[in-house]
Amino acid sequence: MTSHGSPSPGTAGKLNDQKDEQKVKTPLATDFYMAYFGEQKSRMNKISIKGRGTSLNPGNRFEKMRVEIDPEWLEQEGLPPAPTTYFIDNSISILSKNDSPDIPFTYSLNPYRGCEHGCIYCYARPTHEYLGWSSGLDFETRILVKPRAPALLERELCKPGWRPQVIMLSGNTDCYQIAERRLCLTRGCLEVLLRYRNPVGIITKNALILRDLDLLQELARLDLVAVTLSITTLDNQLCRKMEPRTSAPEKRLAAIARLAAAGIPAGVNFAPVIPGLNDHEMAAVLAAAAERGATHAGYLLLRLPHAVSELFKNWLAVHYPGRAAKVLHALAGMRQGRLNDPCFGSRMTGEGEHAETIARLFAVCCRKYGLNQHALPLSTGHFRRPQAQTDLFGHT
Repeated sequence: MTSHGSPSPGTAGKLNDQKDEQKVKTPLATDFYMAYFGEQKSRMNKISIKGRGTSLNPGNRFEKMRVEIDPEWLEQEGLPPAPTTYFIDNSISILSKNDSPDIPFTYSLNPYRGCEHGCIYCYARPTHEYLGWSSGLDFETRILVKPRAPALLERELCKPGWRPQVIMLSGNTDCYQIAERRLCLTRGCLEVLLRYRNPVGIITKNALILRDLDLLQELARLDLVAVTLSITTLDNQLCRKMEPRTSAPEKRLAAIARLAAAGIPAGVNFAPVIPGLNDHEMAAVLAAAAERGATHAGYLLLRLPHAVSELFKNWLAVHYPGRAAKVLHALAGMRQGRLNDPCFGSRMTGEGEHAETIARLFAVCCRKYGLNQHALPLSTGHFRRPQAQTDLFGHT
């Protein structure tokens, strides 16, 4: 691992100041530029990297400068390798607080920033821009890890002002992404939560969660945990293109079965719903999850904030060009003519007749397959503070 510092723009790029570039173009030069480089960029955008959601790095909305790969260099050399680099995140706090009225938890915990799963649609991608990086390939290949996450969590739970309540793992990036297999930061946080008997909700796309079955069983015994596996499709081919480094759909279903058999409340999240691409699979996904013991379910409509819109449109053009127009038109029909809606409530499920049809189908499926029939209240009554321990700064 290397310490987190300023990201390097790379050596195979051309640094362009977009404003200055506009000043020096004559109309004729602009037409030539658009014709030639537009064609080159279009060809670049159709290149994919195996195991990655995107090969693009769109500009950072907070930066005036951006890096663009020279099309001529690309023609000669091809895309450079895209290995994952891990950086140490020395954050001094670990819990994120939100007061959004359409999110059912107040605190979330993210041991990682960025996500190697590479889901092309991930709404968390733009958070990487706060670090000076891009929502694109950077989000998948520049991962910040928080080695002090368990200790920071314990410090929070030790505070006299902490009121026991559900903490969400993760809420932003997947807490069981690839680095977790080796670093065990999520497991360390679960050990802390069990020690303090504080309830936790978990959502993931990775069957690695089964590694922590022992801790989850102990938490479940005290009504302290509920687990949700996010399943977007049962089509392995679509999964590999759309979320390339997640567990295969069948492995996620198998994880639900093992969790349920172990007495751990398990559910499914059909998210995101992408009209014209995977919406027809809702009933099949919910049925398959229920058959394996899932008791709760949810769904979310595709969200495309900031650069995610550009990334997703390019992904459609590369992998499903024949469906691209249909998908985008249907999505805009549920987003008041836009591809993203930031408004509370409607951002999750959309609006209009098509959105209402999806909501009705979800409700019918839940009744048919016995999902969401009983509330899953997690207990705060078992919370305790073990004997005082030395904190990160040597205090007791």
